[in-house]
Amino acid sequence: MSARQDLIDLVQRSDDGNVTAPNTAWAALTVDEAIARKAAVLMLFGVLDDVPASSNKPLAAADLDVLLLERAHTLGSHPGQVAFPGGGIDDGETPVAAALREAEEETGLDSSGVEVLGTLQELGLARSNFLVTPVLGWWASPSPVGVVDYGESAQVFRVPVRDLLDPDNRVTATVSRGSKTFSSPAFAVCGVLVWGFTGIILDGLFEQLGWAVPWDRSRVHEVAF
Repeated sequence: MSARQDLIDLVQRSDDGNVTAPNTAWAALTVDEAIARKAAVLMLFGVLDDVPASSNKPLAAADLDVLLLERAHTLGSHPGQVAFPGGGIDDGETPVAAALREAEEETGLDSSGVEVLGTLQELGLARSNFLVTPVLGWWASPSPVGVVDYGESAQVFRVPVRDLLDPDNRVTATVSRGSKTFSSPAFAVCGVLVWGFTGIILDGLFEQLGWAVPWDRSRVHEVAF
């Protein structure tokens, strides 16, 4: 079975209500739906170009990459964190339309080359009070991407799925705020740390797809704020 078909099958299971939280971190992504703002993110997978992945380990979906961006470090909300392209849903807009629009605005993506495979269950981003719809996309015809507004993004990049799955690149990220400590699955790739909401989504997605590789969850990376 192809990686693209794995993604399509996951969307179908989600549509049928046959997807449950793959782990406690995913299950904790909840907000009060009555007051939460609606948002959508584009999880865009495509076939790697001629830039090789850095790992030579035999892992699932080794020929794919996924589009991510690093938020500007001057932003008031989630500064410097790695995220999927996305943002708030405008009045009268669908999650799919919002995800594609935001991806175009943030990365310069030509959305006509994106095959939308479907959406997954809404997930809560509690700190910002967003209820987020992940939109799964397949990059059928890749286009050049890059930072459109440096006031919003520090960089836009495509990270090989092989590198994300490599156990050597996996850590548990922790951040302390006052007396509370938050932890999440994380990925140390491309010179950045993918953690928090994005790390939880990617970790859970790989588990649901059957692509996940066991890794040492006792390896801790403390995030400085």
